[in-house]
Amino acid sequence: MPKVKFDFFTLALTALILSIACAPAYGQAKPEPPKPRSAAPPNPSGTAPPTEAVGAAVDPNKYLIGPEDVLFIKVWRENDFTLPVAVRPDGKITMPLVGEVQAGGETPTQLTKALTDQLTKYINNPDVTVFVTEVRSKKYYIIGQVNREGAFPLVTPTTILDALVNAGGFHEFANTKRIKILRGAKVLNFNYNEVTKAKHLEQNIYLENGDHIIVN
Repeated sequence: MPKVKFDFFTLALTALILSIACAPAYGQAKPEPPKPRSAAPPNPSGTAPPTEAVGAAVDPNKYLIGPEDVLFIKVWRENDFTLPVAVRPDGKITMPLVGEVQAGGETPTQLTKALTDQLTKYINNPDVTVFVTEVRSKKYYIIGQVNREGAFPLVTPTTILDALVNAGGFHEFANTKRIKILRGAKVLNFNYNEVTKAKHLEQNIYLENGDHIIVN
């Protein structure tokens, strides 16, 4: 009997030691495989891609470039000719080697062609793109009892109602029935209450550069 008891406890003790020794191996979490990295597009120049190439929402075939607009001229694989430029008050921009080029009154598409013709003298088959990155030449203004006063860029066709939405709403005592639009020497009337009820929609005209919307 003592021998049987000794063997029993010996086996139990051995099993306990083995279970403790093996526990870390079984309890250890399996390492996760490394996550694949997203492949970055090749950049042979070694510099960050220019964010200026992101243009404003203008129609390159219709938008007329004006003074103070900011452009980005991109010439494919020609870093010396790829640069941001501001349109001067006289409507011109300056390009390396080319010199002064008329930009005011031209569409981005027309300016692209003009620059391509000029750069052909220095580059074989130049691939030129003109972006309007900031519209500063065309603006409308909102003043009075609105949450957001000031100048707003006139980038895309904008109605009076669109403009008032951009102003973030009215103050509590704003007279929304008698809103004025100053257009040069003209004074136009706009009844917000009627238009938002689909009445007299002819009031909701498109804004022009320099229009002032006044909410009393």
